[in-house]
Amino acid sequence: MCLYIRAAEVKYMSVAIITDTNSGMTAAEAESFGIHLIPMPFLINDEDYLEGVNLTHKEFYEKLEQDAEVSTSQPTPGSIIDLWEELLKVHEQLVYIPMSSGLSKSYETAAMLAASEYEGKVFVVNNRRIEPTQFRSAIEAKQLADQGLDAGKIKEILERESLEATIYIMVDTLKYLKKGGRVTAAGAAIGTVLNLKPVLTIQGDKLDACAKARGIKNAKKVMLEHTRKDLTERFQAPLESGRMHLFAVTSYVPDDVKHAWTEEVQAAFPEIQVEERELALSVSCHIGPGALAIAACRIPEEVEVVR
Repeated sequence: MCLYIRAAEVKYMSVAIITDTNSGMTAAEAESFGIHLIPMPFLINDEDYLEGVNLTHKEFYEKLEQDAEVSTSQPTPGSIIDLWEELLKVHEQLVYIPMSSGLSKSYETAAMLAASEYEGKVFVVNNRRIEPTQFRSAIEAKQLADQGLDAGKIKEILERESLEATIYIMVDTLKYLKKGGRVTAAGAAIGTVLNLKPVLTIQGDKLDACAKARGIKNAKKVMLEHTRKDLTERFQAPLESGRMHLFAVTSYVPDDVKHAWTEEVQAAFPEIQVEERELALSVSCHIGPGALAIAACRIPEEVEVVR
């Protein structure tokens, strides 16, 4: 089985951009952007699956809700090298953007391969991000490549911007945090009775606790307040100059809930166009379906903003 997804047509460019499905990018999106996509492996009940190849999002959540044993993995070195070798036939350099080094070993594996065999040709970015901010990094890398920047400069820009992002996630059920050992059985039982909705945050390399809220309404309020604080303090200058991305993110919720959340985030931040995205499966497997999230990231000065 082929262990990567690539654009249908490969045209000569000096720099090719590669990311993985932890970015939330689909094969169709990757093809439309001209980005090469590596599907992330999952082990489900001792069977191997590749996201977007023999595992859809619907199938993933169905297995999760059936209490299947689900664990994340990383692409094999062989599958990564095969893709690099193919792309280097028509490109001078490659930029590979795996998920955050703090959430996966993919970066370390790829960086070691690049350093030992592909120095000066393959540049692995420690982007410290995941969907949806990793998604935007891949697109911006492609824009920079199209502007004529070399792979080394693109890597430099993405790593400089890696921490200029923020994510807040409301967990709808404590079931999966309990299953993963992040919440005790007693804590999960009490939290369920009290209708507690944990709010988690991703700031760079780690998924951390942020707050506990009683009910979805209060959890939304917490996320909106924290995001507003980040935008007006950490990101005041790019916010005022229109150089921010903002996302309303969900994990396997009905379409009406998804769109209502997007509208709520848009109403709270009318100064920024909100983009609707799905949470990466590698995060969802730890928190389950029904999650709501907000994410934001700065647009690098080198990237032209299309209005």
